[in-house]
Amino acid sequence: MSLSARRVTLPAITPIVLQKRVIKVYSEDETSRALEVPSDITARDVCQLLILKNHYIDDHSWTLFEHLPHIGLERTIEDHELVIEVLSNWGMEEENKLYFRKNYAKYEFFKNPMYFFPEHMVSFATEFNGEISPTQILQMFLSSSTYPEIHGFLHAKEQGKKSWKRIYFLLRRSGLYFSTKGTSKEPRHLQFFSEFGNSDIYVSLAGKKKHGAPTNYGFCFKPNKAGGPRDLKMLCAEEEQSRTCWVTAIRLLKYGMQLYQNYMHPYQGRSGCSSQSVSPMRSISENSLVAMDFSGQKSRVIENPTEALSVAVEEGLAWRKKGCLRLGTHGSPTASSQSSATNMAIHRSQPWFHHKISREEAQRLIIQQGLVDGVFLVRDSQSNPKTFVLSMSHGQKIKHFQIIPVEDDGEMFHTLDDGHTRFTDLIQLVEFYQLNKGVLPCKLKHYCARIAL
Repeated sequence: MSLSARRVTLPAITPIVLQKRVIKVYSEDETSRALEVPSDITARDVCQLLILKNHYIDDHSWTLFEHLPHIGLERTIEDHELVIEVLSNWGMEEENKLYFRKNYAKYEFFKNPMYFFPEHMVSFATEFNGEISPTQILQMFLSSSTYPEIHGFLHAKEQGKKSWKRIYFLLRRSGLYFSTKGTSKEPRHLQFFSEFGNSDIYVSLAGKKKHGAPTNYGFCFKPNKAGGPRDLKMLCAEEEQSRTCWVTAIRLLKYGMQLYQNYMHPYQGRSGCSSQSVSPMRSISENSLVAMDFSGQKSRVIENPTEALSVAVEEGLAWRKKGCLRLGTHGSPTASSQSSATNMAIHRSQPWFHHKISREEAQRLIIQQGLVDGVFLVRDSQSNPKTFVLSMSHGQKIKHFQIIPVEDDGEMFHTLDDGHTRFTDLIQLVEFYQLNKGVLPCKLKHYCARIAL
């Protein structure tokens, strides 16, 4: 029995050539950079390119934003989204922009879910025995079988009108609903408001001014495809915590496990431009930091909170003395009178210092970069020209602390606590409160900076 071989001719494989596009990305100071990118580039890949080109440290908080100035809306472009697809939904006449900046709150709900889901806004479709922790609530959002319900009153803009109406809303996996009868959740009283599949969720930047909203905590659903202001479904909450809860829950229901994968595996992009070689910023849980005493032959952990605070104050005083030995421009210690003037101005080159910005502008910058505990900046005081203000985020609220100059033996110092802890310059003050909570509600963690591309 003979076997004969047959020649099989395979069809020629045509290589797929991805078209390249030029996109323009802006920073907060309105400088921009043009990038030639392939059509399948993701938002994370664009961030990686800009991080590498500008030699920034990648701490996983760099984010691409879609900014729609004509309707006053903005949203985080998720790391996995295709940037060219986002741009294809823009109208020809619209002056929309892509912004590149930090967003410390992008995945904060995975780290600290307790800040994002207030008890009074969360309920469950089925009964559970015992208390449900915020971590379990988060796991339910990522599960396809169960889900928590987010509920509460929101102001909704009536279609085709300038008026707003306060209505009780309910968020479920199938979409957002509102009740036609008070706070009733009965199916006959629930009316469909919006789904997530063909819409994106945006936050309103100037809701009161642009849309006549009753508060500044607005958000809205906008169809993926280009549409006019009439297609927007505008809502606004009573406070920032409420808006954050609604927007976070909608993101989780829309993207599910994809968000978790983005958080856990930030380098799984198409371009392979990994910055694994770049050392990320040191990230240490606040719970892992303890006060230590190194004064004796053996070091010991200080467990007494009163003693720990006393040591912190003593350390602040030691830093004050250390500041007197700062070197001058030619490498020699400066004279006392010269060093005082130099120390009072040395902070101007620091990325966390924002000079003469208003209280409102400071709040806008912090909100933009994420209401995470410890996000901060330092600015000149508008009410008192001789003082500075530390603006920081804590508990999803922005707080302002006045930094007062005090004089001692002819030298000027800075203090946050009426002179108990003094610093020769603002750099010392910031470095101290990055390590010690002191009189602040939490330690300083992430500084707000305006970066240039």
